[in-house]
Amino acid sequence: MTDEDLIAAAREAATRSYSPYSRFPVGAALLFEDGSVVTGTNIENASYGLALCAETVAVGRAMADGARGGLVRVAVTGPSADPITPCGRCRQVLNELAQLGGTDPEVLCVGPGEVQRVSLSALLPHAFGPASLG
Repeated sequence: MTDEDLIAAAREAATRSYSPYSRFPVGAALLFEDGSVVTGTNIENASYGLALCAETVAVGRAMADGARGGLVRVAVTGPSADPITPCGRCRQVLNELAQLGGTDPEVLCVGPGEVQRVSLSALLPHAFGPASLG
């Protein structure tokens, strides 16, 4: 799967966003070693703190389907004028899935005219994960 295909999947996911409060639809697409792609979109709630980010929804879907590692690339897109990066919570959620398979996925932070590529470990240095529990 090309980067463009993965970004297109994230953009498609964003079209299904439920974001009536922020009006900031975000889409995420996760690529796994086996070539499968799982998408998610943000889901807001009138009780703002209960909103779910696109990346968290995608990881939840993947894990509900049995994924336990194998995460190799993530694309995140939204309506920002700059490339969008996962929030801190989403970085931690992505890290959990990545650490289960011993991967350090590349994160494609997508903006309207630019894609920034960064490893998850660079976004979340010194991450806490399953191995941290000894």
